[in-house]
Order: sequence, then structure tokens, then C-alpha cells
Amino acid sequence: MKRLLALSVCLALLCSLLYAQTAGPSNAPAAGKWQPDDIINAETAGQFDISPDGRQAVWVKTTSDREKDGRVSNLMLSSLTEKREIELTRGAEYNNTAPKWSPSGQWIAFISTRPVPKAKPADGGPRPQLWAFSIYGGEPLNLTSGERGVMAYEWLDDDTIIFTAQEEPTQYERQIKEKKDGSVVVEDEEKAPPVRLFKLQVKAKKITRLSDNADRIQSFALSRDGRYALTIHDRSLRYIYDQKIRPAVFLHTLADGSRKQLFADGKTVVSQVRAARDGDAFYLTTLYSTHPQYVNASVTRLHYYEPASDRLTEVPLDWDKGLASGIEATPDGFLALLANGVRHRFARYTRNGLAWQRAWIEGEHVSNTFGLKLSRDGRTLLYNYTTASTPEQWFRATVDGARLTEAAQFTNLNPHFSQRTKAKTEIVRWKGSLDEEVEGILYYPHNYEAGKKYPLMLSIHGGPHGADFDAWSDRWGYANNLICERGAFLLKPNYHGSSNYGLKWGESIGGGKYYDLEVPDIEKGVDYLIARGLVDPDRIGTMGWSNGAILSTALTVANPARYKVCSSGAGNVEWSSDWANAVFGASFDNYYFGKSTLEDPQLYFRKSPYYQMHKVRTPTIIYHGTIDTQVPTSQSWMHYRALQQLGNTEVRFILFPGEPHGLQKLTHQRRKIEEDMAWFDRHLFKTRTDDNDAFRKDSPLALALKMKGFSKAGTNYGVMEKGRLIPEVVKYGSLKVEIGRFEITRAQFAAFDPAYKFEPGTENYPANNISFERAKAYCEWLSRLTGQTYRLGEASELEAIYDAAGAGENTLDYWAGYAVNPDDAIRLQKKIAELGSGAPLLREVGSFKAAGADEPVFDLGGNVAEWAVAKDGSGIALGGSADQPVDGKRARKSPAPQYTGFRVVKGEAQKQKAEGGGR
Repeated sequence: MKRLLALSVCLALLCSLLYAQTAGPSNAPAAGKWQPDDIINAETAGQFDISPDGRQAVWVKTTSDREKDGRVSNLMLSSLTEKREIELTRGAEYNNTAPKWSPSGQWIAFISTRPVPKAKPADGGPRPQLWAFSIYGGEPLNLTSGERGVMAYEWLDDDTIIFTAQEEPTQYERQIKEKKDGSVVVEDEEKAPPVRLFKLQVKAKKITRLSDNADRIQSFALSRDGRYALTIHDRSLRYIYDQKIRPAVFLHTLADGSRKQLFADGKTVVSQVRAARDGDAFYLTTLYSTHPQYVNASVTRLHYYEPASDRLTEVPLDWDKGLASGIEATPDGFLALLANGVRHRFARYTRNGLAWQRAWIEGEHVSNTFGLKLSRDGRTLLYNYTTASTPEQWFRATVDGARLTEAAQFTNLNPHFSQRTKAKTEIVRWKGSLDEEVEGILYYPHNYEAGKKYPLMLSIHGGPHGADFDAWSDRWGYANNLICERGAFLLKPNYHGSSNYGLKWGESIGGGKYYDLEVPDIEKGVDYLIARGLVDPDRIGTMGWSNGAILSTALTVANPARYKVCSSGAGNVEWSSDWANAVFGASFDNYYFGKSTLEDPQLYFRKSPYYQMHKVRTPTIIYHGTIDTQVPTSQSWMHYRALQQLGNTEVRFILFPGEPHGLQKLTHQRRKIEEDMAWFDRHLFKTRTDDNDAFRKDSPLALALKMKGFSKAGTNYGVMEKGRLIPEVVKYGSLKVEIGRFEITRAQFAAFDPAYKFEPGTENYPANNISFERAKAYCEWLSRLTGQTYRLGEASELEAIYDAAGAGENTLDYWAGYAVNPDDAIRLQKKIAELGSGAPLLREVGSFKAAGADEPVFDLGGNVAEWAVAKDGSGIALGGSADQPVDGKRARKSPAPQYTGFRVVKGEAQKQKAEGGGR
């Protein structure tokens, strides 16, 4: 153990030297309202693996990259005993995933798309290959260089890795490549390259083929004693379409290469295999459905298999809703999250021979745990804690029987989210179809006041066998807080057919009942919120992607007068064409409609909203990717053309070139959000009045129009209070107080000190040559005059906003016409003196660019430097000034007295919070 600890420390120190410590995102949005980039740039964490000594975790952080116009995955190393996080890989050129510690902890293997020297990719472009970091530091070591690339892997021992990959190209494939023939034979089973098991000897870099199967291994697990591999094989390229030939499961004996099939009758669908931690046993998760062929709606059960005795038994979960996700094996059983509606139930199962005992896990976050990773000794647990109002973070805890103790957060994802208002949420239930209870998540408007009625937006999940959870879910397809920020409720209903509610609920819409229960479920949810007095019945909209779009469209047909706006992303409207064109057309349509379109074309006609588009009166915006195979793009073309040609409502169609069913490019994700918000602003919120494409909201013209609404008394900026001109204050960014929109002007200061003199025509120039004591005296006078608290800002609360002010304001750089260094600044003072006495470089407040999009604040980075209160109570000048350059290297600003003024803050000073851990 001591040696492992020393090696872990060595790895941390070396990696910190090689790759440097993690910093926050460089393009984090500024404080203020939610922006589309907040959502599409959100960091996510996953693929955790804990070191053998339990002291460190390696994991994958996924971030956005503007240059790549997509998401990038890199490896992170986190200490589980202290706050330290290190980047093991960085950059946007390659993706790095699937990190795993070797059994002794001396290596961290991972899969990367980094090009391998002298490698020959099968069709141009890099292939994911195995690499490894030594804990002793240095560059990562390349382990594989096959033309196809590695798909999955597991450590067998410290010098051996078992992995899956497609077999190397055949002569037929090489000839096709040489001909540059891009033709595709659909479901060409004969020529499909098999995916097989291989063994890699790490030090020797020797690869040995372990299986000769002609099909494709989807996933596998190795027994803890290293004797067996359990594999799931895809045996039909058209399985996703018709679910006829099901995947098979085989046990491979690694020593002699023999194999045997489990569930040989072909009736059981195994979705996942995991190694048990006690010897050679395995866990298998299986999909259970009452339908003889289709598992579109199912519950997940668990089996336990012991190769030595060839005994396969079902684990009695004693929970009819089944597993919510995979399991984490313990030395005496496993941990599991059980399906339970919007929140999972967290349980521990222990095995004693053939008997199993369940205990509910207790601890601080167990009701909202949505991801698990357990250490090898079963003592350290990593888990994802989140609620619908709480962005996700990962925590470490100690497992003590059925209790989690010593919980501590160790990730710091999306720190700028702390500067955003998050919608309050509530779990709601109502009576839906068949008089059965429907559950959903209600998001409140940010500006909610009891007794008032607000607009409602339905946010409908896909699937249909999916679900919305009490977990953070702001994504490009569902920008929850951008909608709630606009003053609306948002409802996520888990309608009939959703997962996580048991088999009866999931299967309830099969066999021809598709639409028949879900639409009334959602409609009755709307009725319920109207009856509670929360929702304005004349301001209701609906949105969704995939099945969420399908149901949104159905609502606009079923109740066209109710829905004032609809956003439909990649949804179906005509089912006969879907049956043949969708990648899973037969399995989906046959299951949910009960028959194929060949058997009952009239059924498909009745079920298709396309033939009822004449009823729609809802302004509808439609989105689709051009290479979507799950819902063919033609579906949205039909939707669009029908509404366009009927002419009963407005319709808009956005196509995303090269995009599959889910949008991948950041630019497309941003466009989707922006188009949604503009559509909702126009048709639901009635706030969008300017549709002039020539007008930029960030232009000087836009600012000039906005400035017309600023407070003025005659020609002077400010407001009148008891016959005196005082400054206007506004809420800015994340500040808990209000600050002056402008620096205190000369006219405003003269209202306090009639002896203060200035040239006529400069009333709106900043008051200058003001001492710290006089600035404080002004604030005291203003407080007495208004009966409210005005003061100079604390340097600690304001430094960040002044530091964020960049170039382009009234500074010496502006007057010189270039970026002035400190030596040139001294030389330029002689030229400034030639302009005459006073402060000739000052300009009227608001003459330069503003900070803050919603409530502009001016001159933070220029004009006069502004007094603030330092920690010791003395005065300190913050912000830029017209006589000083923009120079980030200066330790302290030194403006001349005639270029010093101040800005007021309204509100009590905030006490600094002591540093501490999580809740």
C-alpha cells in the first residue's frame, strides 16, 4: 500500500509538471442572464475509474470547442483525499476516452483518436487506438495501431489487455477502397467485418486473436480471476429494424479458446455484462417484455452466472420496476439504482449462497443519485448528485454497509452556473388516461409571484420509452432556464409509455394505443395546472425532439385552439413512409401500432397527423438533420409543406446539413436555441417586436435606442429626488447590490456641493478631481436625502467587474491609437499637457461602449478611475482612466487627481462567506 501511495503521488506530481493544473473555462460567459452558450458549452463528467489504492480517480471531462465546432473529451486525474485536479490530456484535436487503471495502478490505459505514426487507417482519418500513461510520467505510450481501431478493452493483468476490434480489412474491402467506390450495400451481412476478441501483451506490444466469430461482439466483461470472458454478439445487421435475430451471449474460456452459448433458446435479450468481485462469476442485465418479439418497452432484470457450476439464476430484486441502470459489484454483491419514476431508489444487495438480501442505502444525497462508480475494495463510491434545480457534480463517499458517509464534492463543473438563477422545481402528479396517476416535473418562472398566472411551455421527452428525472437537464434541445427566465412555467410530463414506471406503464401504449393515452395524459396535466391557478390558459406552448416532437405535433392537431406555439425537432407525421425509411421502422411501428403498414394501411392513415394538418392553427417551427436515419428528414419536409400549403398558420423550417438525429455541431445547437427563443418571444410571450434582419442588437445603433430610455432630468443624466439630481442605479451581473449606471456626473455632484464648478456644456461629464473623503461624504448625503443606503463599493466586491472591462473605452490607448506601454505612457504626458489644464481627455459619460447586455453600465474601464474601499478602509482607485493605458501588468493604478472620480453602490455591503465544503 505504501508503494502504491508513493507511485500515486509521483504520478500526480509528474502530470502536474507535464500538463499543468486545471483552470476554469476560458470562455465562461459573464455574469447575468442565461445565454445559449451557457447550455451548449456546459462541461460534463463521466467514465470514472478509481485507482487500486482508492486515493485517485481518472475520468473524462467533455467540453465544447469553438474552433472544432463540437465537443471534446479529455482525461482528468482527481485526488480523492484532497482538492487537486490535473489534466492528463488537453486540446481539441483528438478525443481521449475510457481511462482504466491497471491492476497494480502502474498504468492508466485509455482510447484516443490521436494519430499513430505509420498507421494506415481503413478509410482515411484516425482510428481510436489504445494508449497508456505510466505513473512515472512521460509521454503516453501507443499500444495498438490497427487499421480499424479499438472498440472496448479491459485489463487482464498488469501486462495484458483484452480488447475488441473489427477484423482487419479483407481483400474485397481493399479493392473497393482503391476504386474509391463510395457505394453502400444495405445490411450486407456477408461482407460486414466481424468484431472479435484480441489479447495485447503491453510490454512486447504483441497482439493475439482470441476469437474467430463471424458476427460482431458488442461488449464484454472479464472474470476477476482472468479465466473467462463473457461477450454479447450482434448477429444481424437488421436487428435494429425488425428485432428478429436477437443478440447472443457466449462464455469464452481464455486458456483454450473454447466457448459456449448462454440463453441458447434466443428468447432473452442481454443488454449488459459485468464481472462479479468474488471469483469467476458474472452479472447480466436482461430486458424483459411480455411481447414475444419486441423489447421497445421493457424492464431491466438481473441474472447471476457462475461458470464453474454453469449455474444461471435470476437475482430477486424484489422491485417490479426493475433496474434503472447498470450495477456496481461489491465483494459480497452489488449496488444498484432501481427504477422509481423521477428519482431512483438506491439499494445494496448482498449474497449468501443462493440467497440475496436487499437494504436501502442511506446518506445525504441518495434520493438524487444518478451515476455510480465503486472502488475495487467496495469502500469508496463516486456518484453523481443533481436535482432539476441543481447542476450535476460528482461526490466521493465511504460505503459503510448500507450507509454513505464522509460525502465530499470533488468536481467543479460549470462554476459560472453559480452566477445564474435556477428555476425552482416541484414534482407534480395528476390523474391522466385511464384515471391513472401521471408524474412530471414542474419548473417555476424565475419571477414567480404567488397568485399570478403565467404562460406554460410543455417540454416533452423522447422515446417514448424514456423519462424525465429530477436531475439537471438543460440541453440544446430543451433550454429550460431560458424559458423560465422569460416568465413561464415549464412542465416535463412522464406520460404513459415512459420508462422507469414498470412494465405495465411502459407497455400500455403498444399494440395500437400509441397517441391514445399520451396525448390525454399531457392535456390533463395542463388542465391540472390551470385548475391550480398557476397557468394562463391563453398562453400555452409545446416543444420536443423526436418522440417529444411527435407528441407536440399531435397536441396541435388534437387541441389547436389551446397551443399558441410549437417547436418540433426531428418528429414523425406520416407513419407508412416511416415504416420503410426509419432505421428501426418495423420494430417501432409494428410494436406501437400492433401491425405493419403492409397489413393495415388504413390504421397508419388514421394514426398519421399528416392527414389532419388542416386542423392546425399553432405557429410551428420545425428542425431536422439531413442525415437522420432514426426519423427520416422527409418527415419534417412533409410537416412543413403541409402547413405551408394549407396556410392556416405560420411555419418555419430549419435544416441542419450533415447532422444525424441529435445535433452535433455547436453552431447548429446554438442556432436551434436562438430560433426557439425568437419563435417563443414572438408567438407566446409577445415580446419580440423587431424582426429587422439588418439590425444588430449589439450595434451602436441598438445602444443609442436603448439609451433613450435611460433616466434623465431635462438634458442631465439621473433622476430627481426631493428637488435634487441623483444618479440612476441598476442591477448588474451577479452583484447582490445595484450600482450607478454612470460615474457620478458633474451636475449630480453639484447638487451635493454647489461650490463645485465646471464648464457649461459638461454637466454630463464625470465629476473629477474628487478625493476619497469627498466621495464618501457624497454617499452619506445621498443616503440621508433618499432614506436608503448608498456607499462606495468594496474593492473585494467590485474588482472583478472592473478587471473584466477590456479595451475600447476612454483610456490613453484610445487617444494614442495603439496599446501603450508604461514607458510610452510617461512620454505621452507631455503631449497631454499641451492640450491645457484640467482634464481635457474626459468625455461625457456613456460615450464609449457599455458592459452588460440587459442593463448597460458605462465607463467601468475608462474616463475617470473610481474610488472603492480597500480591506483596510482606505481608498483605492479602480477601473481605467483617460490618462492611463490599458495595462494588465500594473500592480496598482495611478491616475492623476483630475482623472479620479467615483460611482455609487446602493445596498448594504455583503459579508464575506467563509470557505467550506458542500451542503
